[in-house]
Amino acid sequence: MTTPTAETGHRQTRYAAPAGATEFVLVRHGASEPFVPERPFALVDGHGDPALSDEGLEQARRVCDRLARERIDAVYVTNLRRTAQTAAPLLAARGITARVEPALREVFLGAWEGGRLRAYAAQQDPIWLRVVADGEWGHIPGAESSARLQQRCVDALQRLHAAHPGQRVVCVVHGGVIGTLAAHAVGARHRSFDGADNGSLHSIVVLGTQWWLRRFNDTAHLDTD
Repeated sequence: MTTPTAETGHRQTRYAAPAGATEFVLVRHGASEPFVPERPFALVDGHGDPALSDEGLEQARRVCDRLARERIDAVYVTNLRRTAQTAAPLLAARGITARVEPALREVFLGAWEGGRLRAYAAQQDPIWLRVVADGEWGHIPGAESSARLQQRCVDALQRLHAAHPGQRVVCVVHGGVIGTLAAHAVGARHRSFDGADNGSLHSIVVLGTQWWLRRFNDTAHLDTD
């Protein structure tokens, strides 16, 4: 950094995270295989566990191309395979081994697990309309509440911040997780940040209990041929 003089004045500079902060690059997994009512997705710890579709695999490759030359100190995935499949090209390109953080898994959907949420949402089921209107996952029978989802995800990111001060950490996670973390960062109501695209990038900087949302739903790497 140069000392300003009468000739140079005070120049604008690019953002730099505070010393000791952790920059989290959140990646939403690629698109997963379609839900067929007669064949609900297999469950892992009660959560639907579809594989990536061909489109999702291509999105994973483009995520790798976008991040391959950027600084990465650690990569985390969840215990659901669509995150591991999305991270795989990047891990291979960088020679990194991912760590698993189950607490960043997707919201638990109770009776609507196994892909059933997609069908109910497409039908505009009355319960789904309440979920959308109120920002409350807990309206779904047996589902995790929005507050509980946010608390476990915030706790997980705080734990990773403590483990990686001053580092840049990629977390390949889920749409509901990204939405709840973004809402926490800016103090917004639950589900204010729904709609993260598959394969999108997001950035949150954490220093102690201070959070900054730096990027949301960046899809520039998906929009090129």
